[in-house]
Amino acid sequence: MSAEIAPSQPAFAAIRQLVTRLHFYVGLFVGPFLLVAAITGTLYVLTPQIENLLYRDQLVARTDGPARALSEQIEAARASIGEGPRLFAVRPAVASGLTTRVMFTQPDLGESETRTVFVDPASLAVQGEFITYGTSGILPFRITLDYLHRNLLLGDIGRHYSELAASWLWISVLGGLLLWYWQRSTKRPKAAKVTASARARRLHMLIGLWTALGLLFLSATGLTWSRWAGGNIDVFRTEVGWVTPAITTALNPEAEAPVLGEHAAHGMGGSVDTAPPVAERDMVARFDGVVASARAAGIDSPMIEIRPPRTVGQAFRVSEYDRSWPTQVDTIAVDPTDFKVTSRADFETFPIVAKLIRWGIDAHMGVLFGVANQVLMAALGIALTAMIVYGYRMWWLRRPAPGGSPRTLIRSFSYLSPVAKVSALCVAVVFGVALPVMGVSLLVFMLVDFFRAALAEMMAADQRKMPPGMR
Repeated sequence: MSAEIAPSQPAFAAIRQLVTRLHFYVGLFVGPFLLVAAITGTLYVLTPQIENLLYRDQLVARTDGPARALSEQIEAARASIGEGPRLFAVRPAVASGLTTRVMFTQPDLGESETRTVFVDPASLAVQGEFITYGTSGILPFRITLDYLHRNLLLGDIGRHYSELAASWLWISVLGGLLLWYWQRSTKRPKAAKVTASARARRLHMLIGLWTALGLLFLSATGLTWSRWAGGNIDVFRTEVGWVTPAITTALNPEAEAPVLGEHAAHGMGGSVDTAPPVAERDMVARFDGVVASARAAGIDSPMIEIRPPRTVGQAFRVSEYDRSWPTQVDTIAVDPTDFKVTSRADFETFPIVAKLIRWGIDAHMGVLFGVANQVLMAALGIALTAMIVYGYRMWWLRRPAPGGSPRTLIRSFSYLSPVAKVSALCVAVVFGVALPVMGVSLLVFMLVDFFRAALAEMMAADQRKMPPGMR
């Protein structure tokens, strides 16, 4: 860490010291959260193939032959699960030899979770039942990894950890790049021996340089899923017209407003239904006709999900969920009475920003480019883990001796010129409001600084009171 500067030194030196101290604080205090996010994210992107092996008995059909009608498969799933849960959606087998997923909801399930019954399309035999999650339809093994990555298995309160990590990651990366740029032009005397601290610093710096763009990407896409910053991002997108096109399932278009595309698939809730509910038996008989209509309307991906209407006056929702390349996520609404398409949202007509957001989220999850995407995301996660470990090693080897005046962020800020102080405060307020978890944690940094400085002053005062021979 650079030495303290005096207020009389050039303004550039003060800015540099402030960036250095902020980069250090982010690494020291946010580093553990970034480390957990990096490790759990790496495990998540590396495990689709493991999950397919673990649940092979449920995913692979045990008999060969032509698939029976979807209505019969749904009835087989209903007979297995009983009358309590509500039919939510059906995902027909994506290829011969695989099972159909019949998905049900019930009050005790978490957001975006369903009880899924796996049905052999040829024999109608039920091959198992599991809780599945989200559009990706992950199974219990990866659900646990996903929750670890998102909230440490602590529910909504745990989501603050991942938002904290995503909020500060881009600041840490940009600060590190600035420090590298400034230090590369500084002539340093050649050391007689390369120390362990110097090796750790060099490795920390090289990893950061090689992975900077990827880490900025992870930070930006991670923020879109966060609780507070993600909400602000959604508001901003709505204000500037960067929303994802979506369908309406209301047969009377004036009765229901469309729901935003990618976020609609994350929850199972919605507005309170005031129309009479639809009898499940009536809707089950129409699934095959709805699928035929969807295929005729251009829904050609093998990966489709059909959601029946919940109330009278609503249409079926048929959506593609193949998020690999090329992306197939078209969605249509089909009238259950005459099987006509009443609304549609085709990916090829999405605004470019909506497409980029869709691709960014899918790349973050490691699904956009298949195995290559998995390897790239895993490499980023491993690199981030190593960079954090080297950063802590560098700090430990160079940690200051106890006592003395502590180096604080507040002191570094005090050396700025008045114009720089006002500018820094304005930037802090803007980002603190846009990224609330960042703003709150920055205040925590200030409190830590205040107490460190106060404790150091108390110790110094006690030292001065002691007789000279006892100091």
